[in-house]
Amino acid sequence: MTSIDKVTFGELADGTGIERWTLTNSGGVSVSILTWGATIQTVLVPDRDGNLGNVTLGFADLSGYTDPAYLAGNPFFGATIGRYANRIAGGGFTLDGESYKLAQNEGQTTLHGGSYGFDQRVWTATEVADGVRMSYVSADGEQGFPGTVRVGVTFTLDERNALRLDYEATTDRATVVALTNHAYWNLSGEGSGTAENHLLRIDAEHYTPVDATLIPTGEIAPVAGTPFDFREFHPIGERIRGAHPQLTIGRGYDHNYVLTEGEGLRTAAVVRDPASGREMTIETTEPGLQFYAGNFLDGKLRGGAGLTYRQGDAFALETQHFPDSPNRPEFPSTVLRPGETYRSTTVHVFTLSA
Repeated sequence: MTSIDKVTFGELADGTGIERWTLTNSGGVSVSILTWGATIQTVLVPDRDGNLGNVTLGFADLSGYTDPAYLAGNPFFGATIGRYANRIAGGGFTLDGESYKLAQNEGQTTLHGGSYGFDQRVWTATEVADGVRMSYVSADGEQGFPGTVRVGVTFTLDERNALRLDYEATTDRATVVALTNHAYWNLSGEGSGTAENHLLRIDAEHYTPVDATLIPTGEIAPVAGTPFDFREFHPIGERIRGAHPQLTIGRGYDHNYVLTEGEGLRTAAVVRDPASGREMTIETTEPGLQFYAGNFLDGKLRGGAGLTYRQGDAFALETQHFPDSPNRPEFPSTVLRPGETYRSTTVHVFTLSA
């Protein structure tokens, strides 16, 4: 059985206490989750020599996550993202003939739920078997989104070193919902330097190119013959500084991949770190995967080990619905209506490569 430990992680300015819940399996693998933003703070897994190391970016105390300097260029370290993951063009959408204007926090774009999204909310934690369930109620009109939405994310850790995230949501009014987690990974250990030598495979034959504002153009483009082809393992940094115009727009990889279709959980990506021997497999029920190569990390932030995070020092693989789906009826729908339940599952399995 996974052991579960709860401690106080700090207090917000208004005195609200923040908890840290740590899940640990019999092999010593552990995951810590905060009630601030339902945030994955640390993930400790062994390397090929059996040494445990934290492989995700985050801070040692609450002040790191609430610092205005951090939030000004919010990288969303480990946070649960909502009400809508990724970007919505023009900060708005129309649903059932009614237009909604959202909080804009990236120029005219709404990114990751707006300027005050789920990552900056206090969640309620409840212990469950082998894990913890984080709950939050998003009020009607929050950040401009319609409907009161009740959200739950259940984090569990098992004996095969699998961290499972089960999302669910209901609404009392038609709305859009798309949830993900924004963990950044470096399998050599957070703060250890570049992750561009990690080997990455993504099970996708297509991706969605973007315009100058990083909004999908609507095209579903083949990865074949481009630097976006990760159907076989490639080092993350092998082609990242190439001349492809899409790499110029995103300062590297910051694109949604159209995953191989299928029912239930299926493999989305596999990452291998030659230095440590650690390997991570991501399985999901989602149709898309945002691969972000940490292009905008600029050395201004110091993580839990006191070391700086620079460009390319970590990457995110966010399971998701496609960006700007509320304005793209040809994309998989993100509409949630009363009487329906949004459900999504993503699993991170940590092993050692052969």
